[in-house]
Amino acid sequence: MRALDWQRKIYLNGFAGITPAIPPDFSQLEQAASRRLSPEAVAYIMGGAGHEQTIHANRKGFDRWKLVPRMLRNVENPDLSVELFGQKLATPIVLAPIGVLEMAHPDADLAVAKAATQLRIPFIFSNQASVSMEECSAVMGDHLRWFQLYWSRSRELVASFVHRAEACGCGAIVLTLDTTMLGWRTRDLALGYLPFLHGKGLAQYTSDPVFQQLLDDFIKQSPATTRPSITSTTLQHLLGAIRRYPRGSFIDKLRSGRAIGAVSLFSSIYTNPTITWDDLSFLRQQTRLPIVLKGIVHPDDARKAIDYGMDGLIVSNHGGRQVDGTISTIEALPGVVDAVKGRLPVLLDSGIRGGADVVKALALGARAVCLGRPYVYGLALGGQAGVETVLQHVLADLELTLCLSGHKSVAELAPDSLRAA
Repeated sequence: MRALDWQRKIYLNGFAGITPAIPPDFSQLEQAASRRLSPEAVAYIMGGAGHEQTIHANRKGFDRWKLVPRMLRNVENPDLSVELFGQKLATPIVLAPIGVLEMAHPDADLAVAKAATQLRIPFIFSNQASVSMEECSAVMGDHLRWFQLYWSRSRELVASFVHRAEACGCGAIVLTLDTTMLGWRTRDLALGYLPFLHGKGLAQYTSDPVFQQLLDDFIKQSPATTRPSITSTTLQHLLGAIRRYPRGSFIDKLRSGRAIGAVSLFSSIYTNPTITWDDLSFLRQQTRLPIVLKGIVHPDDARKAIDYGMDGLIVSNHGGRQVDGTISTIEALPGVVDAVKGRLPVLLDSGIRGGADVVKALALGARAVCLGRPYVYGLALGGQAGVETVLQHVLADLELTLCLSGHKSVAELAPDSLRAA
């Protein structure tokens, strides 16, 4: 729906006494979601590393740049489309990979996949999804999706994830570089809560044949590890993890130890701080899909990505969840764009909250942006319909901001559309 139609619909509903169930204002949206979510979900989804200075920096970074509107330019029927990896996208927005979406809504990734398809917005499947990539792909038809990859300690598992992503129609592999170990996430630590230990966010693993073979070996070699002592404080969580494991009856899962074993195995192989640039050759050997590196903020790393034959970059600091006190993504963007000099596309992630943010990022050289937390809040408030509403809000804001600043297409945006405050 075009911006003016969406805007008109909201005002006509208001005239009939119906105000939006999903707030258009981000602060109100976040507050509404926080009231709906559990304390553990609020901490995991909304929190960041350390004192959360990086989260704040991401927002302050956008404030540094000011739009300079131009007048009398005939901006009716604007073109929001962009091209990425030889495909035309209707808008410059991609849905960022966010794990453990079952903490926001029971339909989790499946609801987001359906919403993305309805609005023709690409969806990056999370490595830590609550629904497998195959199930999500099944509801998306030929709509564009990518797969986010975390490099685990098992190369066989890395290869299996990539091959599955190819088989289910993913158009690119997004290798996340900034999570070779978990950051110091103080909100989660204060609650002593990590969702993976409860069997959440493991759908890509429990649905994988290589992981299942690794699990067979793990249970044989480490029976004590896979069957922890049951106490009054652990019983409820253990039973919850067993229920979430997708294979077999509850009794079979309890007796075999596979559910608890899957959690233990995941915990032992999930992160891998040993990977280096030279490991990228292994990934390139596994796939012909474009490989996009997510987590680049330094120009030298951007140049190295080109040297190592990568196909795209996402400037990201993981939404402030990994390192406290880092450079904001919008601050890092111009240097990365300048370093690659158009040889590969650059996307921006972390901190996008509305249409003006998208316009600023595109003006500074991003080909597209990744939207994260806002759509998760929509998911929490309304499932698939909530995600669609948030996306409609952002798209309408983007279109109106683009037009009112004097541009008929996103291709017209350039650094001189902005001024540094």
